[in-house]
Amino acid sequence: MSTLTTSDGVEIYDKDWGHGQPIVFCHGWPLNADSWESPMIFLAGQGYRCIAHDRRGHGRSSQPWDGNDMDHYADDLAQLLDKLSWRLSSPDSFLSPPG
Repeated sequence: MSTLTTSDGVEIYDKDWGHGQPIVFCHGWPLNADSWESPMIFLAGQGYRCIAHDRRGHGRSSQPWDGNDMDHYADDLAQLLDKLSWRLSSPDSFLSPPG
């Protein structure tokens, strides 16, 4: 568990578990990265790298007044993946519920 400070100063909490092909877990409103804990534990045990984060305004991430839109969400996720030195290898590597 660690945090990233985005280019606009927001702290984003993340979990990076396991090794191998990465899977990125993106939670919906109003949840946080913990909502993915069970599948992350299972998949990390099966040889995957599991990455989840608390979106800005959720969980352990900063609670800014503004920036709670999809543009900032995409920017935050891109900065997090850059921090983790990870590049998209397959569009099937993302799991996200509606919301």
